[in-house]
Amino acid sequence: MTADVIAPIVDEAESFGAIAATNSVSDIYAMGGRPLYALNLVFFPDTDLPVDVLNGIMDGGRKACEAMGVAIIGGHTVRDPEVKYGLSVVGEVTIDGIWSNRKAEAGQALVLTKALGTGILGTAIKKGLTTAEQKQAAVASMTTHNGTAMDVGRRFGVTACTDVTGFGLLGHLRNILIGSELTATLYMNELPLLPGAMDHAKEGRIPGGSRANLNFVRSLLHTDGKAARETDELLTLIAADAQTSGGLLLTVSADKAAGLEAALRDEGMPARVIGELAETAPDRPAGSTTLRFR
Repeated sequence: MTADVIAPIVDEAESFGAIAATNSVSDIYAMGGRPLYALNLVFFPDTDLPVDVLNGIMDGGRKACEAMGVAIIGGHTVRDPEVKYGLSVVGEVTIDGIWSNRKAEAGQALVLTKALGTGILGTAIKKGLTTAEQKQAAVASMTTHNGTAMDVGRRFGVTACTDVTGFGLLGHLRNILIGSELTATLYMNELPLLPGAMDHAKEGRIPGGSRANLNFVRSLLHTDGKAARETDELLTLIAADAQTSGGLLLTVSADKAAGLEAALRDEGMPARVIGELAETAPDRPAGSTTLRFR
């Protein structure tokens, strides 16, 4: 059982509803589960916005849930000065089929299924500074559910998983590493980025939450060499960018990683092998991550 509620990222009501619903269901997929039922959680200023906006949000959520095979069976609405929407979701998984962030293994590879940058692009979208193509790519990513990625991961023997959301890639990777008592190396130049993410980061359109994420994990980060270039520093910020409806971060045997990446790409996902896991060393506590720039 899980619940999530977010504020609008885009102005279009139906797109926002679809993003919020997809984001809410993601935690079920991240545990290796199959979502079944959901309750709408709606906060809406009915004296300030027309009911058509509310209908659009809920239509977007309904259509997204239909695509995931999830039945919306009820919900709750609250008068609120700020629009917010999400779902409470119930799913199922067998006990021995649960994915957690405590089952990663040394020697495994890290595979990321979606591109990064929704937080940065969301900031740019709110300011009207994205191109139509950049906005379309961001919305398409956030409305792509993680069920297909989960199914593909099952075929390749994934042992641990998390979805990359509010804590950013670095924050959610930290949780896997601490839970599994491991360290990691990230191939920073292999990180898949949404169109425009680097350009908007260069212009400083980085959410406060993303900067806070980086500050939180900074003591655990080490660089392979010295990250002196501007792009290296910006890549690190993007790796901490707070994501909405992000992809899955999967751990898989190194000899299966290339096959998993190819299978995910065959399904239309911009998946990449982005790192590797190792045992902890005396000079590096669990949770430590080496950022390798090339």
